[in-house]
Amino acid sequence: LGGVAPPLPRRWASTGAMATPPPARPGWRPIKKVMAANRGEIAIRIFRAATEMDIKTVAIYSKEDFNSVHRTKADEAFLVGQDKSPVGAYLSAEEIVQIAKENNVDAIHPGYGFLSENTRFVELCEQAGITFIGPPSQVIQRFGDKTEARQLAEEFGVPVVPGTQHSVETVEEARDFCQSIGYPVICKAAFGGGGRGMRIVRSEDELETNFLSASREATTAFGNGAMFIERYVESPRHVEIQIIADGTNATHLFERDCSVQRRHQKIVEVAPSIGLPESLRESLYADAIRITKGAGYFCAGTVEFLVDPKTWNYYFLEVNPRIQVEHTVTEVITGVDLVQSQIRIAAGQKLHEIGLSQEDVAMRGFAIQARVTTEDPAEDFRPDTGRIQVWRPAEGFGIRLDGGNAYPGARVLAHYDSMLMKVTASA
Repeated sequence: LGGVAPPLPRRWASTGAMATPPPARPGWRPIKKVMAANRGEIAIRIFRAATEMDIKTVAIYSKEDFNSVHRTKADEAFLVGQDKSPVGAYLSAEEIVQIAKENNVDAIHPGYGFLSENTRFVELCEQAGITFIGPPSQVIQRFGDKTEARQLAEEFGVPVVPGTQHSVETVEEARDFCQSIGYPVICKAAFGGGGRGMRIVRSEDELETNFLSASREATTAFGNGAMFIERYVESPRHVEIQIIADGTNATHLFERDCSVQRRHQKIVEVAPSIGLPESLRESLYADAIRITKGAGYFCAGTVEFLVDPKTWNYYFLEVNPRIQVEHTVTEVITGVDLVQSQIRIAAGQKLHEIGLSQEDVAMRGFAIQARVTTEDPAEDFRPDTGRIQVWRPAEGFGIRLDGGNAYPGARVLAHYDSMLMKVTASA
């Protein structure tokens, strides 16, 4: 067939069943049933990845989520936290692990938010002999605690913004630190992310109100109100490097630009970042690899940086030891299924066995993700509730949809995030 290119080789990173093991060696842990300890679109994303690998799937749901789509997408579904709040149900670590044990679950994927950075949850999985699809508890502890992550960055020579050396729990501690470095500062949840538990403080008069408000929000979202404080950088670009690692080696899957934010929450993400000097790009890759490889990082993670567009100086922000909402744009430009890759690495495979050595990864084109949410622009984009009367999803060449409870007649609840769907467009 003259002129016809041969088909591309099948990639372990994206396709194939877990029933086909890697070369026999110690550490191989067959995964036949996966639980998603989450809800909505990320739970559905996990189920799709697992189903394509011939792995059985298990959902959990709160009583408020009885009609949630994710409950029906799994092979099995179990009510959790019946006597708890809508969010508290998904934070019921002991109960979730017990359900997994009783139903022969081999592995738990935490998604993002909820228990994804909860060290105690990871320890419970480890004690129960259930594979946690993510970093081990000691790595979660190092990177989940932003102050420990900063210390690690400094240890590996990665530049950081001046900030607290340990988590802060009282207004008095916060005031003492802020007086030492000056204002403005930003208060952040020490054990969380996603823009929750975050406030900018521009003067001492604003400190107490904003600190306590951020701490309460962090407690509600992550079960821990401890805060981390650092100098606030005005109008930076937010650039993050996607990492995948097997405990020994680490590979970067290029960068994403998440600078378009509202109330410290990302709303538009682009890959790759536009207009970065090539030397800066390479420095970000190198620092991300150095800090994760040096820490013995395992599974997927994101190393985040603030970049000053006036000087091109950059500063380590944090490591998110989990899958990110915006992982779709990286998948589109690299052709790598990150969730399936997480499952394979958790099962004991190495990067080179799944086609993810650094020389195997290439970037093609551009992708942009936007989040479709139920918000009222007339009320400062406050999350809205009610029943969806009309729903017409995007479609066309280069459009990818990752949906949750988005369909005509769906009820939007006040208890959870307002995101209905992620739209990823590529060219």
